[in-house]
Amino acid sequence: MTMIKALKKNKLAVGVFLTYIFLFITMPNKGTQSVKNSMYYVREMLEIIPVVFLLTSLIEAWVPKEVIINSFGEKSGVRGSILSLALGSLSAGPIYAAFPVCKMLLKKGASIWNIVIILSAWAVVKVPMLVNEVKFLGLKFMIVRWILTIISILVMAYIVSLIVKRENIPFELEVDNKDINSINIKEQYCIGCGLCTRLYPDIFVMNDGKASLIKGKIEKDTNLDILEIVEKCPVKAIQLS
Repeated sequence: MTMIKALKKNKLAVGVFLTYIFLFITMPNKGTQSVKNSMYYVREMLEIIPVVFLLTSLIEAWVPKEVIINSFGEKSGVRGSILSLALGSLSAGPIYAAFPVCKMLLKKGASIWNIVIILSAWAVVKVPMLVNEVKFLGLKFMIVRWILTIISILVMAYIVSLIVKRENIPFELEVDNKDINSINIKEQYCIGCGLCTRLYPDIFVMNDGKASLIKGKIEKDTNLDILEIVEKCPVKAIQLS
């Protein structure tokens, strides 16, 4: 049953694995090339995603929820749209780096409208890209395309905000502390950022550049937000059991 649950939970990964097997059997050359291409993107993600998770966790810990709501929330208005456009346009890195950032902003009160603007701007109107566009295609081309792109982004943001509601976003399920017996740390995952020790110095301590528990067990009547401890680890090295 555990294996079946794991397969159901990771349908996409299983589907990709089966596709690779099919390619290796029917078209070995295509299968080999597909694996090489996939490994290129995996290496890129391994270089970028840990940094993104770390920055996201630091922003989540240090930036008050009220600031996010005022800047990117439902009532942020034109100011929120401009800030979202600026955040997406001035960002660096591939579009998948934007997903954990946007998830964090949504959790802290950002609107669907502004999240669509951030993601869209991140993908198609980044400033370095505009500079190269002027170089190769000319200033007039860039300005016209930029204006039409912004209009399209705003229309798309409006439509998405009508169709997709906050309850449709797959946030982590709430966990009752009474169901938690202990917290464990996967040392091979820990990058020694020290975020957990700074936020919860009575629970975590740094040993040889790795986080470890001061208390091996977490009492069931604790007032700590257990889920918050797990979610704020940038590399998900903290696990519940």
